[in-house]
Amino acid sequence: MISNPSRHCTVELQALPSRIGQVRRIVSAQLRYWHLDALIDRAALGVTELLTNVHLHAQPDKTCTVELELLLDRLTVSVHDHDPTLPVMEVADRLATGGRGLALVAAVSESWGARPDGDTGKVVWFTLPALDAAAVLPTLPVRHPVPEKAPRRFAEIEVDPVADPLDVRTPAHAPARSAVVG
Repeated sequence: MISNPSRHCTVELQALPSRIGQVRRIVSAQLRYWHLDALIDRAALGVTELLTNVHLHAQPDKTCTVELELLLDRLTVSVHDHDPTLPVMEVADRLATGGRGLALVAAVSESWGARPDGDTGKVVWFTLPALDAAAVLPTLPVRHPVPEKAPRRFAEIEVDPVADPLDVRTPAHAPARSAVVG
């Protein structure tokens, strides 16, 4: 019997735009499984920005690994790629449409960083506090018995089965019309 479920998840992929949405869904599902629903939005945004950077900048290929690790009170999300060039957070012009990825990661995370990974790669990571997420989870709803017959909230409406409800020119109380089908 496993008393403590695994708190580690790894996904290997090509950092292509079509794959980034899939990884967001995987991250969301894993965090739900770990009961860390409150971290989903920030983790999904952070992993999206890191994968977009791999797609735009990594050389010689776009192969990378996304890793989620929950250790004590900290969730660490990291992206490993094969490009040894460490990223640099740039101050983007406020009208620029790009160049804000690492600033977004820094804004939504508790901490972030990058380190070399062997001779031919790097790891870019960020952390989120997991204890805060557990405290935000809602408590289970209180169930109240449902009365056998619930009171009606709407008045009963009699519908003429012959009148055409889409014909606004014909009032509902008008005599029925005949139609020839053939």
